[in-house]
Amino acid sequence: MTQITLLDGSIGQELVRRTGDRATPLWSTSVMLEHPDLVGAVHKDYFDAGATIATTNTYAVHHSRLVGTGLEDQFEELLKTAISQAKAAWDAHGSGRIAGALGPLLASYRPDLKPDVELAARRFGEIAAVMVADVDLFLIETVSSVLEAEGALQGVIGVDKPVWLSLTVQDEDGLTLRSGEPLSDIASLVETYAPDAVLVNCSRPEAVPAALGVIEQFGRPFGAYANGFTRISDAFLEDRPSVDVLEVRRDLGPEAYANHAMNWVDMGATIVGGCCEVGPAHIAELARRLRVEGYDIV
Repeated sequence: MTQITLLDGSIGQELVRRTGDRATPLWSTSVMLEHPDLVGAVHKDYFDAGATIATTNTYAVHHSRLVGTGLEDQFEELLKTAISQAKAAWDAHGSGRIAGALGPLLASYRPDLKPDVELAARRFGEIAAVMVADVDLFLIETVSSVLEAEGALQGVIGVDKPVWLSLTVQDEDGLTLRSGEPLSDIASLVETYAPDAVLVNCSRPEAVPAALGVIEQFGRPFGAYANGFTRISDAFLEDRPSVDVLEVRRDLGPEAYANHAMNWVDMGATIVGGCCEVGPAHIAELARRLRVEGYDIV
């Protein structure tokens, strides 16, 4: 029986939805101070839906992102709050794993910002050191360039936990990173740093099959978790954007999303889940489909 790891889905949008607050550039971060238990409730709902991974709400917790927000001195507290909420949900559920999320150092989908590799490595290493004792693996997410990948991978060298690298690709073809570089250019970094899995995330689900055709050649377990946006708009590529400038798709309900994800599984993906705008109902339907078709969710 083939084993499939089922990731959770969106954290940030779920938190905005449940608080009723307006989205801000740090929409999913400040909530950990204002409504921390909501973070744990979201994790619990994904476990209840069938997910076997709780991804910590640490995607945007970087010194560089906290500058000017009034939260600069709460960097470590934010990390620890996110971890504690994931652990509480894990304790209540009684099984599963916790993935420590490592998002882009400066901004999502902004390869033009070109983060310095050595600085990025130090910053990611600092986060990893705080989290390593309490997570089962590290998930480097939404990597949009070879440079971003190298900085993050250098930062987790030597951590005694598995590392998964997840890349975001152009929605039009799935064969290029958001930087315009060929996705295949990541192969040399995979060979050098040997991440334990390579994924594609935060891209349209229609772009994923082409991307999987590339990353399956890297010789690592692979998979995907797509978003539910029509596209990444120009407004979101400005400094300090909020998610409310992105348009949500109306044709990607739980059944439609599960159809996409089951196609990825048919292609050999062993790690699947959801990203932005993919919620607990989507994960529940995907879990149901996997079980019906005889997969072992681990």
